[in-house]
Amino acid sequence: MATAHTATDSGGRQARVRPTQRERSDATVEDLLAAARALFATVGYAATSLDAVCERAGVTKGALYHHFAGKKQLFSAVYTREQERLATRISTAYRAVADDPWEAVFEGSRAYLEASLDPEVQRITLFDAPGALGWEAMRDLGVNCRELTEKGIARAIRKGAIPERPAAPLTSMLYGGLSESAMAIVRAADPQAALLEALTDLRKLFDALAAGS
Repeated sequence: MATAHTATDSGGRQARVRPTQRERSDATVEDLLAAARALFATVGYAATSLDAVCERAGVTKGALYHHFAGKKQLFSAVYTREQERLATRISTAYRAVADDPWEAVFEGSRAYLEASLDPEVQRITLFDAPGALGWEAMRDLGVNCRELTEKGIARAIRKGAIPERPAAPLTSMLYGGLSESAMAIVRAADPQAALLEALTDLRKLFDALAAGS
């Protein structure tokens, strides 16, 4: 919620400055997204009502409809935020070993799979998003993560870390495989063990590609 802040005038006096309409609007959106994210992550998309979101955010339903057409659009915005957080996590893992461009792609892939162990991420991005948004919309909204994968692969090729090849087909296979692996991990009886198995096979795949076999 936007609150008044202080400013100093030419005489050195402090005065309270009321937030602008844009600041109030942005604050309302943030409150709605935070409230919706908390509910989607705990009770799920189907069980979350817009009334509950408004109550948690402390806004009217009219304010919600001013910014979002309905629950699906609100969920889409929350899902987009989750993808942005995931992209940041992948980028951080990649940069940590960026001097080795192929290992950096592996570490980014590891970060992607490890994120699937977070129950709140699972609920929003893996369990509810396919039904709420559909695979095509999910693919479009997850474009940042896919682009990061392609950029990393292209850089590894340029640096000679893996043999020359078109980057796009390998990107599709790797990113698609990671997405399926993440889903398999969260549905496994022992997700942690499933993650370790997936990373073991992923390591073998990366080593084979680097060797050109």
